[in-house]
Amino acid sequence: MHKIRESDLFSIFGIMKFRSVCWIVLFVLIGCEKSYLPKPKGFNRIDLPERGFVQLKEGYPYQFDRSVNSMVEADSFNLDEENWINLNYHTLGAKIHLTYKPIRGQEQNLKSYLADAFNLTAKHQVKAYSIEEGVVKTPKGYVGVVAELSGEVPTQFQFFVTDSTQHFLRGALYFNTAVKNDSLAPVIEYIKEDMMHLINTLEFKD
Repeated sequence: MHKIRESDLFSIFGIMKFRSVCWIVLFVLIGCEKSYLPKPKGFNRIDLPERGFVQLKEGYPYQFDRSVNSMVEADSFNLDEENWINLNYHTLGAKIHLTYKPIRGQEQNLKSYLADAFNLTAKHQVKAYSIEEGVVKTPKGYVGVVAELSGEVPTQFQFFVTDSTQHFLRGALYFNTAVKNDSLAPVIEYIKEDMMHLINTLEFKD
């Protein structure tokens, strides 16, 4: 099966009209030993649950370490998508929504998934004070993008990761509350670290 070259992946990102071509060169510079980290911020102290991780159970085309403070739930709005799940933080009123799509070696599928991911982030530009994006390369050699959104937006942290030929996983953080994001800031930072751990332990299955 023809493998989509990394250079082809870069050019795919470049066709997104609402993205600057300049940051794409980060793909060339970033190495496996580096990983994106959310920017630390100062907030009032809130007692958060002790951090810990367990491996996601078998049965999905992907594997990663999830927080012990989250529960795996099927996506009730898309029951036909068996590989779409929520990591529900019941005590924090938050969830990480994960959507998975197979690429099947088809470059057009990858282009479509990339366009959808960027468009979903761009929809928040009206309410977001800022959207900061960073390129990631995981320990397994996958590539992706993380986006931190500030302001009164429904999702404050998003990402996607792909191996460019077979698998595409997207994640987004949501809260089940109307509380202002400024008040939720410590919880947002806490879960963002969990999401980065998820990304760095992610492994797609053959």
